[in-house]
Amino acid sequence: MSRAVAFGETPVASVQGTLALALEPRRSAPAGRPERTGAGADVIEIGRASRREVELWATRYTQAAVEIVGGDRPVHQLARWTSRTVLDDLRRRAELVGRAGGHRPGEARVQPVHPRVVGVHTCFVTQDVAEAGVHVRYGQRSRAVAARFERIDGRWICTALDFS
Repeated sequence: MSRAVAFGETPVASVQGTLALALEPRRSAPAGRPERTGAGADVIEIGRASRREVELWATRYTQAAVEIVGGDRPVHQLARWTSRTVLDDLRRRAELVGRAGGHRPGEARVQPVHPRVVGVHTCFVTQDVAEAGVHVRYGQRSRAVAARFERIDGRWICTALDFS
């Protein structure tokens, strides 16, 4: 069934409204993709012991932070290891959650489901600056937390914390 196409008309394609996808399976790795070495995406080389130290620190810190936001723990417990900006944000989040849940933050355990850090991935920017992506589970639900830690006066300080 051939139809004459008038000047200025666009002929109707047989695949109109569909994506032109190659459905054949790929038999090789995509071009330009670096091989994973297990070292993460570090900007600088870092030893295994230093990485482990920061990952443990990020795990403990983030666990405390999500408990603060949920109202289970008082915000002052992280004051020594937190920048003023992050501490103020944690306090604000805890107050908002407390107001919504009808409780005072940090006075007693109030979360029906206890949050648990299940994974941490770090990236070292310098010897004294590390960024971490943290996977937190709330029962059947998950949440991502991004953090930046800087070593100041010999201890790791959280200078940025973002809940997704």
